[in-house]
Amino acid sequence: MDRRTAAAQIGIAASVVAGLPSVVLADGASSTTTIQRAKGIYGSRIAALKAAIKEGDFQAVAAEKSAFVLYNSGAYPGTKNKEKKATAIEGTNKIFAAIRAKDKSALKKAYDEYLAICEITGLPDELSKGGFSQGQGFSNDFDYRVRTKAGAIYQR
Repeated sequence: MDRRTAAAQIGIAASVVAGLPSVVLADGASSTTTIQRAKGIYGSRIAALKAAIKEGDFQAVAAEKSAFVLYNSGAYPGTKNKEKKATAIEGTNKIFAAIRAKDKSALKKAYDEYLAICEITGLPDELSKGGFSQGQGFSNDFDYRVRTKAGAIYQR
């Protein structure tokens, strides 16, 4: 092995070792922003099912199963939230057990419990507060509130 090959191999090895810590420290999946985004997007979809629950529309609730799954995984990521996530999943299972049994009262009870446990209120309606916007609801097109009832933006 000549000097040039040895230097190239040492350089490659050094660059690989230098790049490893950045791979290990990448944890964007459980940031505060992603948790808020999951609660905002999927929580509002779950809160919007209130009318369907009152009517006993099992099909509408079953169509939003992905919102429950994505809320549970996005709002409670990591090992710190393991108990909260397990409780939320248990609530989701009660809701879909009531759907399978076609039991309207059990569905309403399980849904109300789920909303209480997960503290889901939905997004606020910024435009209905006295007919005036109460301030800017979002700051850019990547905000989860854009194109929702909470996404009012101030314009002159």
